[in-house]
Amino acid sequence: MADQEVAEHIAALRDMIYASHRVVVFTGAGISTESGIPDFRGPRGVWNSQTPIDFRDFVESEQMRRESWQRKFADGLNLDGAEPNAGHRAITSLVEAGKITHIITQNVDGLHQKSGTPDELVIELHGNASYATCLACAKRYELEDIRGPFVERGVIPYCESCGGIVKTATISFGQAMPVEEMQRAEQATLDCDLFMAIGSSLVVYPAAGFPRMAKENGARLVIINEQETDLDMYCDLVLHEQIGPTLSQVVD
Repeated sequence: MADQEVAEHIAALRDMIYASHRVVVFTGAGISTESGIPDFRGPRGVWNSQTPIDFRDFVESEQMRRESWQRKFADGLNLDGAEPNAGHRAITSLVEAGKITHIITQNVDGLHQKSGTPDELVIELHGNASYATCLACAKRYELEDIRGPFVERGVIPYCESCGGIVKTATISFGQAMPVEEMQRAEQATLDCDLFMAIGSSLVVYPAAGFPRMAKENGARLVIINEQETDLDMYCDLVLHEQIGPTLSQVVD
């Protein structure tokens, strides 16, 4: 896309946001790649080199639980040291301006909150990788309390209260989507007048159904993503550009 055309699209997006009252932002892994966190499905995605562990395998196999914790503490995704980038900060500035009502995210890195967006405005569809929970009683565990015994002695964590299996608070393949978060995301989508899908391949359902839901309910739909998506044809505006620089220009 030529520079002039990009500038026109950025100006059009700025006008859309200004004219809107209830903006919902939907983010995928692409917004966090500029923070050094690799995506999953892109050309250099994690799943090109590492097969995800299915939830049923995690529950049924101690070997797979051990493999899961080894991956977690190897921190191949660089979650621990990641910081919000220009894209996260631009979204937070729109939250502070009263434009964005909710951020629906497929990400588990917590960078929206770290950039200053209140936790109650972030709907985490795939959970959060910064802590763990018991699958039986939902008791929360901090990762630092698990890391030492596992790394030093190979101790796989079990719940000290009920003996249940402890897992990072993320939604794995084969695991049911969180009911409350899905309901909140649906309501926010139906209430919005502008829906911005940012950095998502829009192929993971049911989460990827929200942009289409917003459009069918009368909201304008914008996609910002470096690669094309299957929903581009339904959009009011599409920008195949870097997210941080693009959003920075929108809010400046």
